[in-house]
Amino acid sequence: MATLQLYDQLLQFPLFQGMSRDDLVQVAGHTRFDFQKYAAQKTIVGEGDACTHFYFLLSGTLGVETCSDNHSYRVVEQLSAPYMLQAETVFGYYQRYTHTYRALTPVNVMRLDRQEVMRLSEQFLVFRINLLNLFATQSQKCLRQVWRHSPQTLDERIVRFFVQHCIHPAGPKVFYILMTRLADELNDSRLDVSRALNRLQAKGMLSLHRGRIEIPQMEYLLMNV
Repeated sequence: MATLQLYDQLLQFPLFQGMSRDDLVQVAGHTRFDFQKYAAQKTIVGEGDACTHFYFLLSGTLGVETCSDNHSYRVVEQLSAPYMLQAETVFGYYQRYTHTYRALTPVNVMRLDRQEVMRLSEQFLVFRINLLNLFATQSQKCLRQVWRHSPQTLDERIVRFFVQHCIHPAGPKVFYILMTRLADELNDSRLDVSRALNRLQAKGMLSLHRGRIEIPQMEYLLMNV
C-alpha cells in the first residue's frame, strides 16, 4: 500500500512522468525517499543554504521570499503543491538556494538526495530526459526574456518589473520596496512612479502601503495593463 501511495505521489511531478508503471514501482520500492512534515511558519530551506537534495512539495502551501542582491527590496509569493523547490541549484556553479521557503500551512515534503538523483538518471532513460528537459526549459525561458516586446508606458514597465521578479506570474504577491527604490530600478522619477501605482490601485489591481505593494492576483494585473 505504501509503495502504491508513493507511486501516485511521484506521478504529480514532471521528473517521473512518462515512466512505465514497472519503472515507477521499482523507483518507489528501491529509492531512499525522505518524508518530512513542517508546521505553518516553519522554514524548509533558506536563502544561501547548501542545496544537496531535491525537495518535492506534496501538500500544502509555501511562502517564497526572494531578496535583491543588496537586500534593498524583496518579494513574497505563494506556491501550492505539487511543486519542486529550485531543482536547478542541485547542480551547476552555485549550489545554494536563492529563495527562502516557509510553510504557510502544514506541509508534507519529500526529499531526494543528489546521489539518488544521479543513480535514477543513470538507471532510467526517461528520468534522465525529464531532468534535461527541466533544465533546458528554464534556460530557454531565460534566453527569451531579452527578446520580449519592450513596455511602452510606465505602467507597463512597472508590471514588467513585477513579473521579472516573481517565480510564477500568477497568484498573490507582496513586494516590500520603497517608492524611491522602485523609481531607481525603473530609472524614472519617484513622482511619476507614484502616480502610475496610484492609477493601478484605482483600478483595483494592487494596493499600496508604506514600503509595501500588495498584488492580489498577478495574472489579473497582466491581463489589464
